[in-house]
Amino acid sequence: MRYRVRENPGDNCQSQLKAVNFSVSVLVVGMSHRSAPVALLERLSMDEQVRSGTTSDLLGRNSLSEAMIISTCNRLEVYTVTNSFHTGVKDVVEVLHDISGVDIETLRGYLYVRYADAAAEHMMVVASGLDSMVVGEQQIIGQVRTAYQEASGQGTVGPALHQLAQSALHTGKRVHSETNIDDAGASMVSFALDEALENLHIPSGDNALAGRSALVLGAGAMASLAATHLGRLGVEKLIISNRTRSRAERLAEHAREAGVAAEVVDFENRSSVLDRVAIAVSATGAGSFTISAENLPENRRPDLTLIDLSMPRDINDDTATVPGVHLVNIERLHQTREQRMRDSGGEDGKTDALSIVHEELESYTSAQRVRDVAPAVSALRKHAAEVVDAELDRLQGRTRSMDESDFEEVTRTVRRVVDKLLHQPTVRVKELAAQSGVVSYESALQELFGLKQAEPSRSAAVDLNELPEADIVALGTE
Repeated sequence: MRYRVRENPGDNCQSQLKAVNFSVSVLVVGMSHRSAPVALLERLSMDEQVRSGTTSDLLGRNSLSEAMIISTCNRLEVYTVTNSFHTGVKDVVEVLHDISGVDIETLRGYLYVRYADAAAEHMMVVASGLDSMVVGEQQIIGQVRTAYQEASGQGTVGPALHQLAQSALHTGKRVHSETNIDDAGASMVSFALDEALENLHIPSGDNALAGRSALVLGAGAMASLAATHLGRLGVEKLIISNRTRSRAERLAEHAREAGVAAEVVDFENRSSVLDRVAIAVSATGAGSFTISAENLPENRRPDLTLIDLSMPRDINDDTATVPGVHLVNIERLHQTREQRMRDSGGEDGKTDALSIVHEELESYTSAQRVRDVAPAVSALRKHAAEVVDAELDRLQGRTRSMDESDFEEVTRTVRRVVDKLLHQPTVRVKELAAQSGVVSYESALQELFGLKQAEPSRSAAVDLNELPEADIVALGTE
């Protein structure tokens, strides 16, 4: 096991601080196109009604206090606030099992876990489009915003997820406005189509594909980009196919609205139209081949170009051995793109985008630490006030001959002394909390006031199958 995440071992601080809970942290349990096949993502896909019911089920678990869900064709992520890392993971997995019917072992094989600062960083990366199949695509920031708004309307978002979602949305806006990351995915598609035009011996231009048809397999972000670029190149007709036909119909309708003729074929019939097209683009991420050599009809065009925009690959390499067929896959596209970037001295914006994410993460975690220490500071001041009151009562009982005005002056003096004694340490505690990358606010409190605090929650980013079985199945006994 490559990490260790500690549970808070219990409340061993002074009694005056027992109501202060330092162990609540954001937890993300999810899967995406990077970790799971499309077929499994489709089984866990949730519409608004299912998301609403699921967030309610999540808040029915004692370990979870806030919840929101991002569900797209390429990802399913459950964001929660939990008072226990292990129990929180267990509860989320059980709810996903109950909702989807997918067995626990299968979920363990594909889910990943992000906790505390790692969870915050993950949401920022997602909202920025850096974790998307099409790097830099802007659709995801709207999907994060929608998930947040739905959960807020349902009342399942509290202060922690509110602050994180706002920070993530702000980060995404900065990335899109301050870098050229938006060009990354579009350039990948344009590079692929440039190669297709070279294979067809056609000069690029607005009507380069006039009189020719193209097949697009998939209906996600990359497939949509491909359809858009094909339309701009003047393709005569788009043929669209997707496992979920309704999504292919929506993409076809968008093409028609842009003035491009489009039709939809059932996914199982996709190979039947390969004799009608000059270009076939596959962007499903299905985990199995959508086109193999055996699917290619004998009466196909002699210059058929197949473009694979998926990872893992959609199109079998054996198609490249068929005479007259040209295959462009994503590895070659990356190589071509990187070489062109090196030749031009350009930058794809990803480095700048990550710098913004790190900057915003530092700002968020600093503010979070200050917010977290505030209850402890308040508790300390309250405790000091109670001690002062008790001592003044004792003093008044022993000095009954003291004038009322004199006693009031003593009271003011004692309170001023205590306030002045507490001022500098509490200011320093907040400074340490804001600046600390190593010294936690708990250790600062212990150092300055002699208090003992529970172990702080540690950030974690792991795949669920890295957790020992007992941590997921029988955690409640810890």
